[in-house]
Amino acid sequence: MSLKCILWDVDGTLADTERDGHRVAFNLAFEEAGLERRWDVPTYGELLAVTGGKERIRHDYERRGLTPPPAEDIARLHAAKTGHYQRLIAAGRIPLRPGVRRLLEEAYQAGITLGVATTTTPAALEALIEHSLGVEWFDRFAVLAAGDIVPAKKPAPDIYHYAMQQLGVASAECLAMEDSGNGWKAAAAAGLRCVVTINDYTKDHDFAGADLVVSDLGEPDAPPIHVLSNPHGLRDLHHVRLEHLIRIMER
Repeated sequence: MSLKCILWDVDGTLADTERDGHRVAFNLAFEEAGLERRWDVPTYGELLAVTGGKERIRHDYERRGLTPPPAEDIARLHAAKTGHYQRLIAAGRIPLRPGVRRLLEEAYQAGITLGVATTTTPAALEALIEHSLGVEWFDRFAVLAAGDIVPAKKPAPDIYHYAMQQLGVASAECLAMEDSGNGWKAAAAAGLRCVVTINDYTKDHDFAGADLVVSDLGEPDAPPIHVLSNPHGLRDLHHVRLEHLIRIMER
């Protein structure tokens, strides 16, 4: 089957947003609300097992044996966090991961449909596109599926099903770009082939069955990427090229 569509995750995939973006923004929101709670790097890594910011806040209370605040209070806290996150992005604190812009441009020029399928909020997604990719990408992405647009978040496949439905494409024609175990599970449950770029938070996740697992997408003029799993025997993996993604879909 030929490659017609690539659906991108955002947090950890397009950019390393988690540790120095979302985590920092959560802590700023906690401080602003007069809460003593702060999420250090290891704690936030544990909380990433839960997808969705509001769900993460609730889970953090429950795992400490505390009663979570009412849903409306959690929603206000999360909205404040999103505002802090947008300001961090606008300040240039969260660059794209290596190879992301290159591969997006290559796929766009080749006429491949591009979309986003993420659990992050629409506001956070829009801030990242505007300040890290460029406003022209609001038109270049054919679908921006984000946040609470579906009831069940990753590892449920709902966000991928929604994106494909909006685009009118079949799973056999789409490739997912992910960074986490939950993301890979969501893609697999939706019947998608999947390329994984790990990060410090996800390097120990189980990606058994993924179609390619690498350290990052890489650049032609940078050192070669680290290849963790290459079940299709792709060659010349100094950096991931569109040609590699096409080959995955043909296997």
